[in-house]
Amino acid sequence: MKRIKNAHILTMSGGEYPHGSILFDEKIRYVGPEQEPGCQLEEDIDAGGAYALPGLIDAHCHVGMFEDSLGFEGDDGNEDSDPITPQMRAIDAINPFDRCFADARRAGVTTVVTGPGSANAISGQFAAVKTAGICVDDMVLKAPAAMKFALGENPKTVYNAKNQTPMTRMGTMALIREALYKAAEYKEAWENYNANPEDFDKPDFDMKCAALLPVLDGSLPVKIHAHRADDICSALRLAKEFHLDVTIEHCSDGIVVLPVLARENVPVMLGPTLSDRSKPELKNLSFATYKALSEAGIDVAIITDHPEIPIEHLGLCCAMAVKHGMEPALALKAVTATAAKNCRIDSRVGTLDVGKDADIVLFDKLPTEFGASAMMTIINGDVVYNAEGK
Repeated sequence: MKRIKNAHILTMSGGEYPHGSILFDEKIRYVGPEQEPGCQLEEDIDAGGAYALPGLIDAHCHVGMFEDSLGFEGDDGNEDSDPITPQMRAIDAINPFDRCFADARRAGVTTVVTGPGSANAISGQFAAVKTAGICVDDMVLKAPAAMKFALGENPKTVYNAKNQTPMTRMGTMALIREALYKAAEYKEAWENYNANPEDFDKPDFDMKCAALLPVLDGSLPVKIHAHRADDICSALRLAKEFHLDVTIEHCSDGIVVLPVLARENVPVMLGPTLSDRSKPELKNLSFATYKALSEAGIDVAIITDHPEIPIEHLGLCCAMAVKHGMEPALALKAVTATAAKNCRIDSRVGTLDVGKDADIVLFDKLPTEFGASAMMTIINGDVVYNAEGK
């Protein structure tokens, strides 16, 4: 058993202990007011009054998929040879030796939800992984964690250059619908065969359709890349049509369609905002969106979309959201508890509660403040970063 003592603990589930301690192995065993452990300790960490928080979570990024400093050799996030690729899996592309995993640990980011880019209408499967490890299989928290769809400018730009569908927003939506209808027929064919193999032929295996089955039954959420207001509404329309469990990714025009988002009560992964307006659908990019959406009661997660914003600046994005009016408590949850909830991984991470993974970060200041630094990062009970180098 290990202990952190003399810490100002914010559990992010409602508990705050200005003089608290945490007992943990790979899981959290106790969190609360300072007390003697009652057992022999393998490690006793004196926080010196530092803030103890759950590890930060980036709810949408591409860490390990578009690797730092490598160019084409490290670009494994877009299989843009086909606009419909639900069978692509992030875990087959993530490189644990991408230096940005170390950058994440130094910034107190312990979980990243990472996956394919937005070149394709259906891009493939995201995974939630811890930021420490040498083999992705040992880092996985949940895989697949979500299916990625992309609307708007990106897929139509990529395939227009190839003189191939989709070249319009209509084409993108039509291809997604076609894939979902085919998957539904595939599901029905297997159900008929399993129920009565004498009267029905065994269906030929279709990897694309098979990958979409958990999307259709609602067990796998869909991350829908949508910046522009009309694309956001198209994403919501698609969700209703096929009864999908969706989150809106990026949502740059969130203020424009705020009444619709509030009415539909759909989670939003907001960002990247600490960047330039590099394309037309980013014209309304603004940190004011964090305040507006969160005040409307929408579950907002703050994201970097790494490498659009380097992963180590997740905390800076949090502080910027607060500077522009987002409530500090909500901003802090947007990179911890709400991020975990939006990604359906809150049974494991996002708060400091007994039974959760021992992903703990000691900060000198709260990440909602400029200049905050991680002093120590712990993942699954192991110290993976110590600013003092010990």
